[in-house]
Amino acid sequence: MAGALPADYLARLAATAGTGEPVLLADRPDGTVVRIGDVVAKAHAADSDAAALAVRVGAAAHPALAHVLLPPLPPGGLSLLHDGRPASLWPLGTPVDPAAVPWEAAGALLAALHAVPPAAVPGPLPPAGGPARAARALADLTGTPTDPAYAAVREAAARILSAMPAPRPVALCHGDFHLGQLVRRRGAEGAWRLIDVDDLGVGDPAWDLARPAAWFAAGLLPAQDWLRLLNAYQAAAGTEGEDPWPALDAPARVATAQQAARALVRAARRGVRPGEEDEALFDSCLRIAALP
Repeated sequence: MAGALPADYLARLAATAGTGEPVLLADRPDGTVVRIGDVVAKAHAADSDAAALAVRVGAAAHPALAHVLLPPLPPGGLSLLHDGRPASLWPLGTPVDPAAVPWEAAGALLAALHAVPPAAVPGPLPPAGGPARAARALADLTGTPTDPAYAAVREAAARILSAMPAPRPVALCHGDFHLGQLVRRRGAEGAWRLIDVDDLGVGDPAWDLARPAAWFAAGLLPAQDWLRLLNAYQAAAGTEGEDPWPALDAPARVATAQQAARALVRAARRGVRPGEEDEALFDSCLRIAALP
């Protein structure tokens, strides 16, 4: 374990946490996450825009977002690892229990985030990262072997992503919302917060709801769960009774294509066939591509 982590990274963690053995929580191209005691350290992606990331981490530490985002640990800035990757320190949170998903809390948190004026936090904030993440999914598609069985899915995903609408920069957005970005603060029962600010920025709030909307449209998210999230969001945003789909339709289509593309890339890299959830996304992607 220790040999897989930069020595200075472990030294920072140990000096901050005081006691405890390091535990590797995640090790992906977009970030490595290590826990020591009640401290979580994240090494961000090597190609991160360090200046933009510093602004995002600084915003997470601002009191205007204390009711929405889990703040970084003091002093709240970035440090550089020996390999040049930026790293940040955060308090440990309790993740979502899949058997008791707090959909209402998630919807209310997203609405609260979108209600914060971007000018109220230090900036200027960069664009929210959702559209850029979708564009990267399309780029990744071109680097995988062509599987004849999924050629139509590849073509459909590429067509949807290439027609991605320009986002409206109207609100403060998370940029990569999913249930893994939701934690309960330790020692604060009931206080759910959003984590992972790598894509925080100014954008179209519909993009933060696009992934669950896409899962609902693909039949992967039960209607009652989608409505719990949506109703809580609209209640907090003051938009109860409004049809959300005129704003959600285009981002949800892109989210479907993005997830289908990622599923194809993931299966190709692992040398396995896509799973049942992936097949549902593929079917949804093909249906979207067949629409006018």
